[in-house]
Amino acid sequence: MKAQDDEEDARAMGAMGRETAVDEIRDARAARDELRAALAEVGVRLPSLGLDLVSLASPHLTPLVDLGRCRPDVARRLASALRAGGGGTQ
Repeated sequence: MKAQDDEEDARAMGAMGRETAVDEIRDARAARDELRAALAEVGVRLPSLGLDLVSLASPHLTPLVDLGRCRPDVARRLASALRAGGGGTQ
């Protein structure tokens, strides 16, 4: 019986791990979307904004939002928008 219980616990933990991973990916997507919307409000578009594929594939990493690359003029607009926004929260 002990081996069977251990096997069931392992399966349940695996399912919980998958559920947690799915929740973390949903959270990262929501954060990306919130950032995209906030940037659009100040006229900034980061064309490479997305989710980091390496962190999505890893069972050990929290999914990351990848800010990607942008042209220098876009970086300056972003810097200006951040300065104008004042001291936001971290």
